[in-house]
Amino acid sequence: MLATLATVDIQSYLPLGILIGMAVTFAVANVVLSKLIGPSRQGLSKGIAYESGMNPVGTARKRFNVRFYLIAMVFLLFDIEVIFLYPWATTFPNLEANTTEGLVWLGRILFFLLTTIVAYLYGFRKGVFRFD
Repeated sequence: MLATLATVDIQSYLPLGILIGMAVTFAVANVVLSKLIGPSRQGLSKGIAYESGMNPVGTARKRFNVRFYLIAMVFLLFDIEVIFLYPWATTFPNLEANTTEGLVWLGRILFFLLTTIVAYLYGFRKGVFRFD
């Protein structure tokens, strides 16, 4: 009986294994084929660093304003919020109406949204969104 349970468990992971195998095969095939059949010309202009269509000037070790990092943090915060809102939005309508569990779920997401708004207001007060 134990052998059949192990077989069933392994068989249930077979589609996942196939999907991972296809993804790895696709990635490796793209890299290998672009090395084999892709152009490989060398030259002076090909060997220099490329930065947004402009020739690189100066050192790469200059200081950036802290606003760039604050904008990045606010962006990550909104990204994470969207990631957490999708499962909540699909689960919340399936809860029974007028129960404490529904109120707990609603309270959690309202707290989460409140912390996001506080982070946005913090960035706004610090002048993160002013591009002078």
